[in-house]
Amino acid sequence: MQIQLNNLTVEDKLKLIEFIWNDLLKTEKDVPSPDWHKDELLVREKRVKENKEKILSWQEAKKDILKIVDENKNS
Repeated sequence: MQIQLNNLTVEDKLKLIEFIWNDLLKTEKDVPSPDWHKDELLVREKRVKENKEKILSWQEAKKDILKIVDENKNS
């Protein structure tokens, strides 16, 4: 299957990413995780504990991303 990404809006691309992500979650045990992921998670966990970063739910993150996209459309 081929998708012409340059023909999609940013919002449609984000929807596509979400669709793919949800599909991958169905078989998450089959998706390998590189070693650097664990290292990055440890760094981020430390930053959260030090109140230098906060954790967002996917819904919150998506809302923030879409807000930025909308702001960029209007500028």
